[in-house]
Amino acid sequence: MAMLFFICCFLPTQLHAETIYYSIRQMGFDGEARLTMVGPKDYKGHKTVLIVFKANGANFSDEEDIYVDPETYKPLFVERSFSLNVFGRGKTLEEYLPSKSQIIITKTEGNRVTREIINKSGEVDNIYGFIYRYRRDGSFKLGDTLDMTLPTKDLKIKLVDRTVLKIADKSYDSYYMQSQPARYKIWFDASEHKWPLRITGTIGILNSVMTMTGYEK
Repeated sequence: MAMLFFICCFLPTQLHAETIYYSIRQMGFDGEARLTMVGPKDYKGHKTVLIVFKANGANFSDEEDIYVDPETYKPLFVERSFSLNVFGRGKTLEEYLPSKSQIIITKTEGNRVTREIINKSGEVDNIYGFIYRYRRDGSFKLGDTLDMTLPTKDLKIKLVDRTVLKIADKSYDSYYMQSQPARYKIWFDASEHKWPLRITGTIGILNSVMTMTGYEK
């Protein structure tokens, strides 16, 4: 019994399965999005946690299956399929190999398959993995500053303010985070839920603004 207690205490806490609904605006196009914490998932021989992002509008669609490490919420694999009038349709598979200091990106467009290798030392972040990790482990103290390491850019992201965010007819007490260089802005609900109320920045393949419209557990 003592050994079981020890194991339970030191296993990483996982967030509950949920779906958060958003309105989304990308390059002037309006649409809807959802961010789903699916939960534990075996993928390509790895124990992972699956996070799914889906966005749809009149001129675009984007779906990402993000397989993250259960402890760190750093990405292991990302499968993405997208359709946008400007870029056409395509699929990508991102494989994160920190032991080799590599990220391998395989892109499929019709019958054309290309492969790109990004040399990057250490573990890399995914914006949604970062958000869920901070909801799970973050201190939510003003001045809190964290590293956000992306495949092609290293950022610092800081909790800079506690403010009121108005969405439709409702006001939320919220925490506001901003990255430097300025690439992402995130407002978290200040209640025990710590919902990501609004996310702005490079989301999927385009700069976007996502605003929460609903929640389902």
